[in-house]
Amino acid sequence: DGCGHTVLGPESGTLASINYPRTSPNSTVCEWEIRVKPGQRVQLKFGDFDIDDSDSCHSSYLRVHNGIGPNRTEIGKYCGFDFQMDGLITSKSNEVTVQFMSGIHASGRGFLAAYSTTEKSDLITCLDNASHFSEPEFNKYCPAGCVIPFADISGTIPHGYRDSSSLCMAGVHAGVVSNTLGGQINVVISKGIPYYEGSLANNVTSKVGPLSTSLFTFKTSGCYGTLGMESGVIPDSQITSSSILEWPNQTGQVNIWKPENARLKRVGPPWAALISDEHQWLQIDLNKEKKITGIITTGSTLAEYYYYVSAYRILYSDDAQKWTVYREPGMDKDKVFQGNTELYQEVRNNFIPPIIARFFRINPLKWHQKIAMKVELLGCQFSIGRAPKITLPPPPPQNKNDEKNADFTDDFIHSVKTSLQTDKTTFTPEIKNTTVTPSVTKDVALAAVLVPVLVMVFTTLILVLVCAWHWRNRKKKSEGTYDLPYWDRAGWWKGMKQFLPTKSAEHEETPVRYSSSEIGHLRPREVPTMLKTESAEYAQPLVGGIVGTLHQRSTFKPEEGKEASYADLDPYNSPIQEVYHAYAEPLPITGPEYATPIIMDMSSHPSTPLGVPSISTFKAAGNQPPPLVGACSKLLSRTDSASSAQALYDIPKGQPGPGGASELVYQVPQSVAHSTGSKDE
Repeated sequence: DGCGHTVLGPESGTLASINYPRTSPNSTVCEWEIRVKPGQRVQLKFGDFDIDDSDSCHSSYLRVHNGIGPNRTEIGKYCGFDFQMDGLITSKSNEVTVQFMSGIHASGRGFLAAYSTTEKSDLITCLDNASHFSEPEFNKYCPAGCVIPFADISGTIPHGYRDSSSLCMAGVHAGVVSNTLGGQINVVISKGIPYYEGSLANNVTSKVGPLSTSLFTFKTSGCYGTLGMESGVIPDSQITSSSILEWPNQTGQVNIWKPENARLKRVGPPWAALISDEHQWLQIDLNKEKKITGIITTGSTLAEYYYYVSAYRILYSDDAQKWTVYREPGMDKDKVFQGNTELYQEVRNNFIPPIIARFFRINPLKWHQKIAMKVELLGCQFSIGRAPKITLPPPPPQNKNDEKNADFTDDFIHSVKTSLQTDKTTFTPEIKNTTVTPSVTKDVALAAVLVPVLVMVFTTLILVLVCAWHWRNRKKKSEGTYDLPYWDRAGWWKGMKQFLPTKSAEHEETPVRYSSSEIGHLRPREVPTMLKTESAEYAQPLVGGIVGTLHQRSTFKPEEGKEASYADLDPYNSPIQEVYHAYAEPLPITGPEYATPIIMDMSSHPSTPLGVPSISTFKAAGNQPPPLVGACSKLLSRTDSASSAQALYDIPKGQPGPGGASELVYQVPQSVAHSTGSKDE
C-alpha cells in the first residue's frame, strides 16, 4: 500500500512513493519489479529523495536489488533527508527490484526515481527543468510516465515553454515523446517572453505563465503541418460520416450539419451525428497515403449548441475496407484519446509513432449532449522510397494450422507497420526500379562533355563583348577635340579655351548697322535674328540695353556687379592693360562652333599705317590670313567696378565718343574671303 505514481515501460519508466511530494504515511511498503530486454541492464536515477533516517535506515529506507525473487542480491540500502545521490545505480542483469519501506516518522516526502536501459546515458527525471542546464542546446532522454499531477508546465508550441516547466512533461505536451514510451528530446534555450499561453494536448494541461528570463523549445522532424481540412485542400467529397443531423428550426428552415462542416476554424455549424452512440464515425480520405502525426479537435463552437466529443478512438485503412484501431507499441488495448472539455477549446493529440494511411476515421466514445466536432489533421507527405524493406518469413506448409499461421502473419505485419516511425513499408507495383540503365549512363557521359564546352563558349562570348565595349570606349576618347556630343560644351570650353590657338576673322567691307534702342525693344528670341548676317562666322558681343536679353547665339555672359559703362581710352598713352576675357558659351549647332572675344593688343605697335594689316586674335577660315579692313580706330573699353581687367571693343565709325549719338555703327567681322590687295570701303 506504499506505491505511488508508477509507469513501467519496456525501456524506461518512473516510480514514486505514495503521496509524493507530500509526507508518506506510516507503516507502508511497496515493491517494484523492473524488467528490460534480455542482454540489457537497468540504470536507476533519483530526482528527489527525502526519507527519515532517525533510526539509521532501520524502519524507513529504500533498498535496490539485482534480480527478482528469492535469488535477488542487494545493491544498496538508502535513507536520509534531502539525500543527494551522485551518479546512477546500475544493475548487473536485465531485472531489478526496488523496495520502499516507511516506518514511524514525522516528516519526509519519500522519493521519485526514473529508470532506463544503460544505453541511455543522458537519462533525466520528470522533475528536471530547463534551468538545471546551462547549455543553449542539449539532448536528453526522458523516461516514460512523466505526465505527473504534481508537476506544472506553462506555454505551448510553437511559442515555447517557460524555463520553470518540466522538460519531459513539456515534451509530452508538445508531442515530441510518448508518456507510455519515453524518448529523446532535443532542447533549445532562448530568450523568454512576457506571456505564456495555456492549452490541452496529449492529456497534459499547460497553464498560463508570466514573464520569464528564458524559455525552451524542441527540435523536431517538422512533420506537423496541416493536411487540408481547414484550408480546403481536402474537398467536400472526401469527407463522409456514418450519419448526418438534420432538423427544422423555428422558422421552418432545415438545418443540416453535414460532414464537410467538420473543418477546424470554419465559421458555422460542425458535423453532428444523427444518433449519438459508439458506432458513429467521421471519415477523411487523404487521396493517397500520408504520414499523420496528430489531430486537433473542437466542439460545435456554437454557444446555443453545447455539443462536443470528450473521448474517441482512431482507425485507419489503406482501402477503406479493412480498418486498424490505433494502439501504442507494446500495448494490447486500443488507445483512447482525450477529447474536448468544452465546445470552443482546441485540443491536440499526437500519434507516436505516426500513422501511415490514406483513410482516417474518428470513432467518438464519449460526448456531451450530442456527437458534434470539427477537426484538422497534422502530418506531411509520405515518401515510400525511404521506407526500410521488410523481409517476411516464407509461408508455412499447408496443414490444419493454416488459419492460425495466417493470423500470426497478419499480426506480425500489423506490428511492423505500427512500430515503424518513418513510413509504410509495403511497395506498390507502380514504383519503378531505381537502378541506372545504360542509356542513362550514356546521357550522363554526354552531359559531362557538353557542359564544359558550353561553359567555354559562353566564356568566349563574354570576353568578346567586353573587348568590344572597351574598344568602343577608347574610340570615343580618341575623337576630335571639337566632337563633344555628350559633354557639357560650355563647361568644357571654360576650362580648355585658354590652351587653344586663337583665330583670326575675315572682315566684310560693308558694315552692319543697328541701334541699341531698336534691339532693346526686341524679345529674346528676336535678338539673334537682328544680329545675324548672311555669312557671319562669329557671334557679336551685345552691349547697352540688350545685356539682359542674351540668347543662345550670344557668346558673352553679362558680368555681375554694378551697371557696365563705356569710356574712350587712348591705347597709345595708357599703360598696358590686363585683358579680361568674358566667359563664352556654345553657339547652336547651325551656327559657328566657337567664338573668341575681339582683342587688339596695340601697345606694342605705336604707329600703324593705314591699310596695313594689324595683328588680330581671330583665325580666318581656311588657310588664307585675312587682311584687316578699315582705318586705325579708337577702342571702346568696358569697365567693371569690381575688376581691373578691361575688354576692348571696336568703337563706332565716325563718332567722336560713346554717348553722343543714338545709333551706333560697329565693324563686324565676316567670313567672306578677301583678296590680297586693298579694298574700297
